[in-house]
Amino acid sequence: MSNVFWESVKIALDALISNKLRSILTMLGIIIGVGAVIAMVSIGMGVREKVSSSIASLGSNLIIVTPGAASSSGVRQAAGSNTTLSLKDAQAIAKEVAGVGAVAPSVSKQYQLVAGNMNWNSGVQGTTPEYLDVRNLSMQAGSFITNEDVDSRKRVAVIGATVASNLFDNTNPIGQSVRINNAPFTVIGVLASKGQSAGGQDQDDTVIIPITTAQERMMGITYVQAISVQAANADVVDQVQDGITSLLRARHGIAGDKTDDFTVRNLASVMATAQETTGTITMLLGSIAAISLLVGGIGIMNIMLVSVTERTREIGIRKALGARFSNILMQFLIEAVVIGVIGGAIGIALGIGTSFAISSFAGWQTVITPTPIIVSFAFSVGIGLFFGLYPARKAALLNPIDALRYE
Repeated sequence: MSNVFWESVKIALDALISNKLRSILTMLGIIIGVGAVIAMVSIGMGVREKVSSSIASLGSNLIIVTPGAASSSGVRQAAGSNTTLSLKDAQAIAKEVAGVGAVAPSVSKQYQLVAGNMNWNSGVQGTTPEYLDVRNLSMQAGSFITNEDVDSRKRVAVIGATVASNLFDNTNPIGQSVRINNAPFTVIGVLASKGQSAGGQDQDDTVIIPITTAQERMMGITYVQAISVQAANADVVDQVQDGITSLLRARHGIAGDKTDDFTVRNLASVMATAQETTGTITMLLGSIAAISLLVGGIGIMNIMLVSVTERTREIGIRKALGARFSNILMQFLIEAVVIGVIGGAIGIALGIGTSFAISSFAGWQTVITPTPIIVSFAFSVGIGLFFGLYPARKAALLNPIDALRYE
């Protein structure tokens, strides 16, 4: 049995080698299909990884409180509702809600920055010292704002890496003066780089100043635009979220079924939704690419049928010399499977190469995992077997007398 099998393999390989161009063209559908599946899935996985890391980079166990009621379509700002949160709300959350690790209220606005003869537009965040831990930031140089800076409304600023490179180029920005909306501020620190967010925003294009300075000296407001809350650990996030909601409803005098004038969002649920969405996108990309694998299988069947017709006399001679139904069936099945195996192997190399090329030249993040490689290869071999079965059976069922008389 072993000798018969290897003889069939040899005959099948000889047949494929003697028709090189036809064999390559037959494999092309499988090669493109497998390569496309691996490349598309790696792009989808890369998007998922980037979204997850971007959300995680905002801070661990993070809950964000924003003014305005929530609706089924997202957050809507009711008339005047964007002024419903205050510094006292943030202080109350820190003192009265169990399981809270840190609280950082914030306000923000775009301003023009000027340093010497250089200028740059950037988002300016007014916040408290807790913002560093709550938002997972770290210092590259200098120091962060302090409670003393907040209490005395100091004109000090901590800048992101993008702002530092655009305003100060290669010089050390620490201790230098920068004008924000024509008001002078002293740079006391530079944040470590965080790169782009999932939405493509530059997280290093930021300036952080004390919240009291921003409210009273820059914007002339008394409310806050967001309160970032870090839960002590992942297990109490939901408990903290409920506690914040209850506290703010009581503080704002919201009773019964009246709509909240604030929105509390849990980043863990945002992460789960984002992963579900990107998972669906990955599945869709992989499914679209898999269609070309199916087309490749049909191509195998077509070529194998042509091959059976062309080799009718050869089949007749083999049968006349004693080849059985199983011998002929095995020979043509092996040809189809070999096409699937070789095409799948080349397709894997093409898919991995394409993923690296996309990552290098387009700058997209791609993630290559074993699962799509194994599945697409197994699928290519299975397709070779499935679509090769009908031509192989047709060849094996040929009447040797009719086959020998075939012209």
